Amino acid sequence: MSKKIRFGIIGCGRIGSRHAERISQNSQAELVAVCDTKQERIDEMKNKYKIDAFLNYQDLLKRKDIDVVSICTPNGLHCEMAINTANSGKHILCEKPMTIKVEDGRKMIDTSAKNNVNLFVVKQNRYNPPVAKVKEIIDDGILGKIYMLVVNVYWNRGADYYAESDWKGRLEMDGGTLYTQVSHFIDLMLWYGGNFKNVEVIGKRYKHQIEFEDNGVVLAEFESGAIASVNYTVCAEKENMEGSITVIAENGTVKIGGQYLNTLEYERIKNYKIPDLEPSRPANNYGKYQGSMSNHAQVIQNVIDVLQNNGEQHVTAFEALKTVEFIEQCYKKMKV
Repeated sequence: MSKKIRFGIIGCGRIGSRHAERISQNSQAELVAVCDTKQERIDEMKNKYKIDAFLNYQDLLKRKDIDVVSICTPNGLHCEMAINTANSGKHILCEKPMTIKVEDGRKMIDTSAKNNVNLFVVKQNRYNPPVAKVKEIIDDGILGKIYMLVVNVYWNRGADYYAESDWKGRLEMDGGTLYTQVSHFIDLMLWYGGNFKNVEVIGKRYKHQIEFEDNGVVLAEFESGAIASVNYTVCAEKENMEGSITVIAENGTVKIGGQYLNTLEYERIKNYKIPDLEPSRPANNYGKYQGSMSNHAQVIQNVIDVLQNNGEQHVTAFEALKTVEFIEQCYKKMKV
């Protein structure tokens, strides 16, 4: 039997707690230690999982019994922490977005390569059954040439979502709505459509007291000739309304929707019917709001498969960097 893959976690907020749950539920993994700057958070994790806990992440990185470090901190801290993790000889599992600057993403990739460690980036929506199936039929040529991709993210984030956080809504640590709320959707759009050529964007701040836009529209063109739009908001009334991606192609049209890209809402494909899909898992529940579908178990398993069985990374760091490149181009052109 293979030795368990031992994990440490930096950042014990909602998403860090999700990592801890999924690691502890995997028989091939072991949670060794956690770190957070808030004492009450690490006390809770320490008591729940009977593990060591640190207030300074450098102390966690000194541990010799950790193979992989999950980075679950504010977006603006990912680069520094990933580089220091790589330099400590440990593999990295970084939450989305990979980073909020393309230059920093390249540094993360280069440092990981120099230290011969893997850099994994969480893109759990790729595991959603309808999302994975549509990618398969695109790659198999069933849909033919893609003409158009449409992403809609009509979500709600209340004033307390930003007020109760010491980093959300703040440019330096958050980066913007495209990074924190929309990056998973952009990842899927690029996964389906390939490399993009250019973008145009309008962003406005209407409702929230934050340092960037809370509504936006992006238009994009791909190297393939396909065109795309991303329509997004965090101002939907009271609750998340929709998160969807529509593919209009030579041989058919498909829409994946629901609130969290978990429902095949529409399909019309020449001489093909998408078979019944396995049930989707529920969304991550964060109390006052919900996030994307909870597929972190598959993310953790992929890390283990790569490290134990020479498996293939479900998402490469270069793929994750494409999303950062797209969003960075949007913000270069946006005037709020």
